Order: sequence, then C-alpha cells, then structure tokens
Amino acid sequence: MPLEIVIGTQWGDEGKGRIVDLLAAKADVVARFNGGDNAGHTVTVGSRTFKLHLIPSGIIHPHTIGVMGNGMVINPVTFVNEVEMLQAAGVAANPERLRISHAAHLITPAHRALDAAQEAARGQAQIGTTGRGIGPAYTGKTSRNGLRMEDMLDASSFYKKMKQHVEEINTMLVKLYRADPLDENAVAREYAKLALQLAPYITDTGELVYRALQQGKRVLAEGAQGTLLDLDHGTYPYVTSSYATAAGALVGLGVGIVPVERVIGVTKSFQTRVGAGPFPTEVFGKTAERLRGSGKNPWDEFGTTTGRPRRVGWLDGVLLRYALRVNGVTELMVTKMDILSGLTNLRLCTAYQQGSQVVHELPLGPANLTPYEPVYEELAGWEEEITSVRRWQELPEAARVYAQRLSEFCGVPVRRLSVGPEREQVVDVPL
Repeated sequence: MPLEIVIGTQWGDEGKGRIVDLLAAKADVVARFNGGDNAGHTVTVGSRTFKLHLIPSGIIHPHTIGVMGNGMVINPVTFVNEVEMLQAAGVAANPERLRISHAAHLITPAHRALDAAQEAARGQAQIGTTGRGIGPAYTGKTSRNGLRMEDMLDASSFYKKMKQHVEEINTMLVKLYRADPLDENAVAREYAKLALQLAPYITDTGELVYRALQQGKRVLAEGAQGTLLDLDHGTYPYVTSSYATAAGALVGLGVGIVPVERVIGVTKSFQTRVGAGPFPTEVFGKTAERLRGSGKNPWDEFGTTTGRPRRVGWLDGVLLRYALRVNGVTELMVTKMDILSGLTNLRLCTAYQQGSQVVHELPLGPANLTPYEPVYEELAGWEEEITSVRRWQELPEAARVYAQRLSEFCGVPVRRLSVGPEREQVVDVPL
C-alpha cells in the first residue's frame, strides 16, 4: 500500500504546497486530511501562481484525483471560489476528479462570527486565529451538534438544520459576547443554494482512498498547518483545532492503520510563524527584513490566507527534532535555501538554556517555550545566488555543509532542497 504523507515540521508555512506538487507528479490520489481554509498552499507553475486554501494542491496535475477527507472543516463559499479559479486556469476541478468526504464538517458564517467574537473577548490573551471559523466548527464537531457535508444531500432538512444552527450560535453571540446576531433565514437560503453546487462532489472518500491503496495506486496525503500547531503536540494553546501530525492522516482520511511507505517532513531553512505565542529563535531588524522579504513576491513571508507578515527567525533544531520524532519522519525536504544567499553567518539552534541549565530535548514538549533562550551553533553563509542550481555539486560548499549539518543533527536524511518557488527549482541530495 504505497501511502506517502507530507507533514509540516514547523508552525506551518513550510512550503508544503510546492513539495506536494512535486511529489504529486507520481501520485494517483492526492488527499488532504485536516484543517480548513485557514491553511494556504502556494504552487507556482510557469507564470501562474495558484493559492489554494482547501482543495489539495496536487490537483493541479491533470492525472490526479483530489480528495478532501473527513478530518477537514469546509467553507462551501471558499470551495466554490477555488473550483471556479482552477477551472478558469484550465484545471479540471470537477466531480470526476475532486471528491469531498460526506463526514467532513461545514464552516458557516455563524462559525466565523463566533470565532471573531471569542477572539475579541480574549483581549491581551488572543491566540491569533485567522478568524475563519475553524475553532468553532471543530468545537461543534466534538460536541456532536455540527453540520456535516452529508447534510447537504437532503435539501429540505438541510435548510431547517442551517436555520437552527444559526439561531443557536446567535444566542451565544448576543448573550455571551454582546455581538450582533446573523439573519438565520438569509444564511439558510445562501447555504441551500451552495448545497446544490457541492452535492455532486460528496461521497465516501474513505472507501475511495482504501480502494486505491488496495489496487496498488500511489496515495499522497497532504497535511495542512504544521506539527507545532497540532492540537495535541503543538505549542498549546497557540495551536490549531485539528491533528496536523502524520497519525492524523489515517484518522482524517478514514483508512484505518495501513502501511505507510514514507513520511516526508518539510521544513524551511529558517523558522517562521503567524500569530501569537513564544518563538525562541525570533529575530528582528534587518535580519528579519532579509528573511521575510518585501511582500512583493508571492513566496515572501506573508500569510497566504491572511496576508499577515510572518514572524521570522533562525531554524530551531530542538523543535525540528521533536517534530521529526512525533511524526516518525523518514526523510526531510528543506525549502527556501535560496533565501539564505547573501547572509554572511547562519545560526542553528541546537539546544535551549534556562538559567544555568542547558536542555537538548524539551522535558514536557513545546507547550511552554517562554522560559528558554536558544543556544546557537554558528555556520558560514554564502554569497552566491543559487536559484539556477540543479545539481548538488554546484551548490556553494557552505550550503552543502548547512544541509548536511541538519541531517546529522536531526538523524533524518535530507533528500531534497528547494532553491526557488518553481517546480524545477529543486536539488536532489545524494545518498
């Protein structure tokens, strides 16, 4: 059963979309298993840049079948907009090539309104959510009063369920948060129309994926967000509401415990995060500006979904090694190596210090990083532009040393480096 799982090893935004696009060239099914439209995968093909928030980025390859698993929460408006965008670009995002799990949950305007109200009520303790209704949708799921995609298949009962759903959240908005209520009839009418558009895509995707694996087809599972945002294993409470680790792929696709051929961890050559929460290796000033970019290019460090400037810093090897462990990563792909060109000196965090105590592994995971200061290992940088490099031997020696040091430190082989946003801008690392 050739199942491959692509996982982000940081706080998301590692460049998983371009790695999935690369691996999807040899996949039959590309399946996303968690999250909602708070995620953003950017894929550059020639002069076209695709920014996808829900639909698996591997769908851009014409031979693949795209699957949106039961572990997702789906905003139908975003889905329709993405389908239209893809179709306008010549990508066949139709029900023959794209399927949604009947058990995936819906995100509604009421979820979004509740998300905004709850975040505002936190005041100085805000988590930094995207405001896309992700948390409330997953809360509804776990409290067993959420709406699932299969509800859209019965037009008459769905209208009533939608209206009741908005009424219930309106009560919370008004009484708990003193926020304005929504028009339940208008929302129900809007979603009744959307149901007609989404119904042809809805099916039992778990059976589809399982059958593909039984037939020996290659399935590529695409994660959203990153390990450090995982609900259980991330920097709690500054996390997302789903399981962004490799084990979440099995639950989020409904395929049971099946053999996994590869778990591909994706990391940037430096560290980024969006939103609040501790960030031990964060940098500021000119170094931050250099790593982040100006925002003029689609691949600069500004959120694909929110447009917010990302916080940036040196690569945190302690958190990276932790992420590789909890995911069972078998190989590592390092993105954005080209961004490091022109930096005279590089830093890699190899341990944390708290007072006089130095720790190489977090005693209780990454939930509380506030007490720690990073311990750095200094590495030489390189001046050369590497975006045109395609062979390992052509990379500057300092770039090769950096990749080799990551592999040595983490105990997982670095197999590929990206040196730009385009499909062909990759360098294979020799075994």
